[in-house]
Amino acid sequence: MGLMGLALSIPLVGYVISPAFRRQARDWAEAGAVDELKAGIPRELTYVVTVQDGWLKTTAMKSVWAVRQTEGGVTVFAPLCTHLGCGYHWDSDDLTFKCPCHNSIFNIDGKVIAGPAPRPLDRLPVKMEEGRLFIIDKQFKSGTSQQIEL
Repeated sequence: MGLMGLALSIPLVGYVISPAFRRQARDWAEAGAVDELKAGIPRELTYVVTVQDGWLKTTAMKSVWAVRQTEGGVTVFAPLCTHLGCGYHWDSDDLTFKCPCHNSIFNIDGKVIAGPAPRPLDRLPVKMEEGRLFIIDKQFKSGTSQQIEL
């Protein structure tokens, strides 16, 4: 009886703990209408993302910086500075992204102009369908010269 109970419990235990070993599932999240973006002017967009991590399903409001290119494409940057993960903002007077924590400065293409940031701003995957902008939410390790996804 004990062997039969053990044999039946192995698949059950595997079913219960296997989600803990799976990587987070990430889907496309809608970030807004492409027409609302003006060419060459960065805009902070907010969106809702639902993440399934094991048995836990969470929903969160997040933001990104989107820049519409003159040829119609859109570049989307993760909202955190690559130095220590602080939030940055667009300075419309200087036409740069500025991080208030340690004065890292990035141009409109995300390249480092000044400060201790070790790499350009992190770009997110983007697709456009029927005039709507979709992104995949990703997080990256800060403080490294290489882009390492968490």
